[in-house]
Amino acid sequence: MNAKVRRVVIGTAAVSMALSLAACGKAGGGDGGGGGDDKTIGLLLPENKTTRYETFDRPYIEKKIKSLCSECKVKYNNASQDSETQKKQFDALIAQGVKTIILDAVDAQATKSWVDRAAKKDVKVVAYDRLAEGDISAYISYDNERIGELQGQGLVDALGDKAKDSNVVMINGSPTDPNAPLFKKGAHSVLDEKVKKVVYEQDIPDWSPDEANKKMGAAITKLGKDGFDGVYAANDGMAGGVSTAMKKQGVKDVPLGGQDAELAGLQRIIKGDQTLTIYKAIKPQAETTAEIAVALLKGEKIDEFTPKKVDSKSKKGVPSQLYDAKIVTKDNIKDTILKDKVYKVDQICTPQFEKACEAAGLQ
Repeated sequence: MNAKVRRVVIGTAAVSMALSLAACGKAGGGDGGGGGDDKTIGLLLPENKTTRYETFDRPYIEKKIKSLCSECKVKYNNASQDSETQKKQFDALIAQGVKTIILDAVDAQATKSWVDRAAKKDVKVVAYDRLAEGDISAYISYDNERIGELQGQGLVDALGDKAKDSNVVMINGSPTDPNAPLFKKGAHSVLDEKVKKVVYEQDIPDWSPDEANKKMGAAITKLGKDGFDGVYAANDGMAGGVSTAMKKQGVKDVPLGGQDAELAGLQRIIKGDQTLTIYKAIKPQAETTAEIAVALLKGEKIDEFTPKKVDSKSKKGVPSQLYDAKIVTKDNIKDTILKDKVYKVDQICTPQFEKACEAAGLQ
């Protein structure tokens, strides 16, 4: 090798090494010393008891991020309903230099110190589905009080002419989820006016179907099989527990409402074991969140995605997008769930539910 060629090779190697070191420095920063990872978005979801998170939210978000930013990576973790686990996952992302995090909080009150600490390091946190406390950059969810109103109205509609003389049981969501009191408030605003009385009411930690089953069993023991006329369950998972408790104690023909349009909930509706659910179109919520996260990662404005302002306990005027929802019953599954291709007919109408599906006009 002559001297000229040797100089070119050495020079090229030196440039290549410098670029590699620069790239490593950029990816490894983010602990307060400047730099950070501008190709990775953190995604932290709260639990997997509710099937929507793994079935819909995560794949929708990941797919949209990839379509907008082919070189971007998504670092995903599920906290399995443990706030301390989620804090460790959040802190790990910060330590790795991740500068944009989508956070669906297990306990929205507990997040303030971690989110504020992250914001001081110029980490953008997008609160997804639940309004996390702290200096968040955006919030994407539904009008949750309105969802509660829809749940209450759906139950009133199911009770029909006897609603004003009806007693109702309320099985509410988790006390650590900031959406749960909004669902409850919205439902009460309807039920308190349009039914006779809420005769039994419990908040259920962690949205646990097992705990909902126990509380419903306790309600039936206390009130008797004929002591209530309808049941509000804050989501479909708990409605499953409630339905099992009512079947076990021989309670029949009592309207039962849920939320989330879970597959099992829809199948109960077809079969007649549940009366209604609330369909929240997860895809637009997830995709808007992905668009915001990518824009924040690139240092772009997010005004077009966040037309509303929402106040949390710790921050005023959080840029937000809140979506609406629909009541789903046996009569309109075709025009909502099937029309939007959330599930296909053959997913709902498995052999166990074939006859019920035929009776409902789905097959």
